[in-house]
Amino acid sequence: MTIASSSPADPFVHPALFYRDDAEYLAGTVPFITEGLDSGEPVAVSVPGTKLDLVRAALGELGERVRFLDMTVVGRNPGRIIPGVLRAFADLHPSVRVRIIGEPIWSGRSDSEYPACVQHEALINHAFTGRTVSILCPYDTTALSARVLEDAVATHPVLIDADGQRDSDRYAPDRVVEAYNRPLLPPPPAAVAIAVRFGRLSEVRRRTAEYARGLGLAEERVDDVLLSITELATNSIVHGGGAGTVHLWGEEAHLVVQASDPGHITDPLAGRTPADPAQAGGRGLLLVNHLADLVRVHSTAEGTTIQARFLRD
Repeated sequence: MTIASSSPADPFVHPALFYRDDAEYLAGTVPFITEGLDSGEPVAVSVPGTKLDLVRAALGELGERVRFLDMTVVGRNPGRIIPGVLRAFADLHPSVRVRIIGEPIWSGRSDSEYPACVQHEALINHAFTGRTVSILCPYDTTALSARVLEDAVATHPVLIDADGQRDSDRYAPDRVVEAYNRPLLPPPPAAVAIAVRFGRLSEVRRRTAEYARGLGLAEERVDDVLLSITELATNSIVHGGGAGTVHLWGEEAHLVVQASDPGHITDPLAGRTPADPAQAGGRGLLLVNHLADLVRVHSTAEGTTIQARFLRD
């Protein structure tokens, strides 16, 4: 499946594949894979488990040359997909074109997850500008809502369906990023509030550990929460005007950690791209994205709120 870039000057290719059933799914994905393999291009497939099995079975022995990843695991938090899945694979092969199939939006994604998912799809276009990478993103038109499919048209410059390939006439990824930069719900009345100040990180960590253990989180998961809260609190001190507030609360499935401060995150890719090994700092939000099960960010000139969710089991 030869897919042309919507911009002749940019080698990056990012089409959406709209499919109605397994037959259309395979018709769109398998040729994309086999053409890449025939050209000597490294290929990775990161889609939900049932689709992973479908593609693997269709490829047969060719599948031994493909990197398979279950997106429901590696991409549970959409914020880690660019650094932990897409860039992690593409950066292993800097001198050749790389092909990746990534399906980050599937039926069953929650309303809390979706804004981070669609922002991820929009930000791929900036994260890979100028790279010789092709990323095909399947969308199930029978299971996903009209809103999701409309957003896919805005986040992908090229669209593919049973009728063929065409350029999107509503491509507007920056508009999508801004549209989903939405205020988060305020903490519930029972939430624990902790002031963040210079010299008080030990208190923030102690109270967070007590709360997480009280909710029954395993000690290994408590360590992840503490690493995340340390990074979020440090960001508030260093980049958020020297102070902030952390709120903690429990929900049926999650421990929620929410940090707020007067700072403003101006780079929408913050925390979504690998850090240069030579740079000092700048890894805080990236680390949180790798550790948490969901990260949501709302940032304006008036302040920033970052919410990280950790599964309780």
